[in-house]
Amino acid sequence: MNKFSFQQVLKGYNDADAATKLIYINGAVFIFIKVILVALWLFAIQGGAANEWVMDFMAVPTYIEKLIVRPWTLFTYMFTHTGFLHLIFNLLALYFGGQLFSQFLGQKKVWSVYINGGLAGAILYIFAYNLFPVFGNVIPVSKAIGASASIMAILAAVATYVPNMEVRMFFIGNIKLKWIVIFLFVVDVLSISQSNSGGHISHIGGAIYGYFFALQLKKGKDISGWIWPIQRFFKKIFSFEKKSKIKVTHRSGVPKSDYQYNANKKQEQEKVDAILDKISKSGYDSLTKEEKNFLFSQSK
Repeated sequence: MNKFSFQQVLKGYNDADAATKLIYINGAVFIFIKVILVALWLFAIQGGAANEWVMDFMAVPTYIEKLIVRPWTLFTYMFTHTGFLHLIFNLLALYFGGQLFSQFLGQKKVWSVYINGGLAGAILYIFAYNLFPVFGNVIPVSKAIGASASIMAILAAVATYVPNMEVRMFFIGNIKLKWIVIFLFVVDVLSISQSNSGGHISHIGGAIYGYFFALQLKKGKDISGWIWPIQRFFKKIFSFEKKSKIKVTHRSGVPKSDYQYNANKKQEQEKVDAILDKISKSGYDSLTKEEKNFLFSQSK
């Protein structure tokens, strides 16, 4: 029986798809925070003081003066969870949405939509709290954490791109993805006046970004592209693969001219569009095995 090792964890991370890597990172941040809290407890920094220290460093604040000196929180908050159930529910939703997104929109865009959706959620949260008088008394102490805004962006993007795709829900049966996302969006809107107002507002911000991202992508414009340099930077940080010193070059057949290459790409895109139209009209299950394999290969 193979023994569990840290190397196995790293190999699992390196071999994982984009959504699963985000799950690894969220889980690692959660464990890291818990280790820090235990260390603080050992030094007699207990209870509220320890949690407040962690929250101040990781959570995004609505108080502009705090945000100015902690700009990194616009990014760290979307990877931060302090409650186990909060983490588990978000990771399950991330896995579900991430797999669908990867299948239809490609793995490369999962990271950019996750980050941009989280930023959109944070910006709307900060803007709303500083705009509406009802939040005036809590601005100095209000903070947000969690991946929910990023996950809503991913779900909204795929639901907008292939709205009529059906997914199977426990106790309900098949339901179109767009109705699931619309339901979640409406619940968030109606829950703003209840507890966790900031969370619901950030979810709305993420969903709005995902919606417009998919609309623009249908027109051939990727509005998430600006984040790619930052994305590559973080992917290098979180990449644990050992670089090979041997350079391998693969050559196959006769090099294609620019005309041939562009013609092939256009033909492939037309085939993808036809498959997506078929999904919109008849659902994912209507695809043949060949069509599913082709769509999967194009999403890589």
